[in-house]
Amino acid sequence: MDIKLVALDLDDTLLDKSLAVSPRTREAIAQAIAKGVTVTVATGRMYSSALIYAKQLELDVPLITYNGGLIRRVQSGETLYHMPVDEQVARDVLSLFHKNGWYIQSYVDDILYVAEHNETSRYYERMTGIKAVALGEAFYTMAGAPTKMLALTSEVQLGEIEKQVRLTFGDHLYIAKSKPTYLEMTHPQVNKGHALAFLAEKLGITRQQVMAVGDSQNDLDMIEYAGWGVAMGNAAANVKAAAQAVTGHHDAEGVAEAIEQYVLKNNG
Repeated sequence: MDIKLVALDLDDTLLDKSLAVSPRTREAIAQAIAKGVTVTVATGRMYSSALIYAKQLELDVPLITYNGGLIRRVQSGETLYHMPVDEQVARDVLSLFHKNGWYIQSYVDDILYVAEHNETSRYYERMTGIKAVALGEAFYTMAGAPTKMLALTSEVQLGEIEKQVRLTFGDHLYIAKSKPTYLEMTHPQVNKGHALAFLAEKLGITRQQVMAVGDSQNDLDMIEYAGWGVAMGNAAANVKAAAQAVTGHHDAEGVAEAIEQYVLKNNG
């Protein structure tokens, strides 16, 4: 095994239930980097939220954010790739959610926008460390092409929302669940697999030299792309089925286990 690039999902993968990276995991990542391996994150989160963890880990690499909608370097802030949702499609999505009274938030130029501050938006702010900008009714007709839109609600209602969004916008959006209560919507050409392929080519690394670790439906494309796909112990069943290996739970340092086993121990 000759792993040169490791891509790690954040939530329910790299981060434990307290949204922290364990000391063992930090050390495993540091050792991999010392061996010349590029370690990055591939997350549905916005760049500014992922940047918090990248700096904690002292990463100086391009980050895959918004499920691959934006790839941007840590130190310089240089954008390598950006593929936002078509502006008219975004407005139509917002109109659908407004008509049905469903909660949605939108990300334009790495700024988080909502219609109003409420329990859901405040929960998301606490989890990501990012403040939302409330626009009132103007939110539903806002200008700008969003890098991503996100619906948050109960598991039961999300099923109804996903069905309607796929029926109406299936050809115009990439739609995936990142959590049982999160529905992510990006440009139809955007997913973590495409982003990881783009980054690997940029770094001169072959597909076979890539390891991807994740747990959710939005991780499936990158796990299928990677030469060595690893599913977390807490991963969805179809993610585990697509992976070459299954590691420990995100609360049991599964990422550290995967790096130690497949990068530090068996690499080269």
